[in-house]
Amino acid sequence: MNNIYDVIVIGGGPAGIMASISAAKENKKVLLLEKLPKIAAKLKATGGGKCNLTNTLSTDEFMGKFGKNGRFMSHALEAFNAKDLREFFASIGVETIARDGFRVFPADHSSSIILKALDDELERLKVDIDCGVDIQSIQKLDDIFIIKSNKKNYESKNIILATGGLGYPTLGATGDGYIFAKEFGHEVTSLHPAMMPLFTKEKNFAACKADTIAKAILKVDIPKYKKLKLTGDMIFTNNGIRGPVVLDFARELTPILAKHNEVPLLISFLKGMNEEQIYTHIKKEIEKNPTNCVLENLNTLLALSVAQEICNVCDIDSSQKFKNIDGLKREKLIKTLAWTPLTVIGHEGFKNAMITRGGVDLKQIDSKTMESKLISGLFFCGEVVNIDGPCGGYNLQWSFSSGNLAGKTGNLY
Repeated sequence: MNNIYDVIVIGGGPAGIMASISAAKENKKVLLLEKLPKIAAKLKATGGGKCNLTNTLSTDEFMGKFGKNGRFMSHALEAFNAKDLREFFASIGVETIARDGFRVFPADHSSSIILKALDDELERLKVDIDCGVDIQSIQKLDDIFIIKSNKKNYESKNIILATGGLGYPTLGATGDGYIFAKEFGHEVTSLHPAMMPLFTKEKNFAACKADTIAKAILKVDIPKYKKLKLTGDMIFTNNGIRGPVVLDFARELTPILAKHNEVPLLISFLKGMNEEQIYTHIKKEIEKNPTNCVLENLNTLLALSVAQEICNVCDIDSSQKFKNIDGLKREKLIKTLAWTPLTVIGHEGFKNAMITRGGVDLKQIDSKTMESKLISGLFFCGEVVNIDGPCGGYNLQWSFSSGNLAGKTGNLY
């Protein structure tokens, strides 16, 4: 029995690391298995290497950002919330800071200090770690899980699947966890890439890529999805759009895109100003500067490059005076300034997707323990389950909280 572990955690990301630490604190014999040569590759890359660990929202507000599946998180967050996470990191020598009052980072804004502290804590707790392990199968015989891999076979009384999603395959994402879950009878929802730039049919705004659109409002122009709306900073690219609001909105758009092939958007570059407000503003500008051309009028509302492209879209000579523009074109200009249409036609798939939308069906997981309702001793945590949140520390907090819960349910082991 000496070679049989109490817990084997599969996946060396934030959820798996926290599950290993949590289980080891319950005095369990723990083994952490990772496919890559080192653990925490994706954690190191999080937030451009700055590692946005969590945020300062209340638990209810936090769960609300995850949509209809947010309530599933309540037990995990009750056991280990953002305050607990910051206290945990302080206990292992990492001070955290929320300079903007919302996003929490390590005080030195480097993921390297996080990785070193977690490594040290795993070593202190005597967690065994085996990297470069490619798991071929997991079976349960009697009460023991048998893991067959390219290196050797492992045995454990309990398994915690913390394999992550499909995003960033270069950082080890393969979707193995979904396969293992299915083999044990679990349902896996449809999987979509999320948190990445989007491609648009319209390419003319590529000329505006030097200008950030602050507090742009994006909404879906399909009646069935008319409630989908988000506000945030947006940037144009050579072939589409990116920026924080786009990364967040991509979570909603990729499942729609899979059904419709293209998704029409309406975008307000003017913080929601309506047509009447825009027309009134332009009239006042003309009164103040009667010799100005339409481009100069619009430049009081928008960056010059964006104003020029909107004139191009409306087939308007931007050097004209506003009063000399044809009435129909003038009407189109005001309408386009209020809501500019763009059509999303694609994305890079999982190649650069920070997270995966979808995962193991929550109905088959006990939210109080993260244990499978189908297979005793099988636990899930992190991105492998059907929970995903926006940018801003949400997904990392969920990984740590669910990992902590999966690992600490020692009374079940």
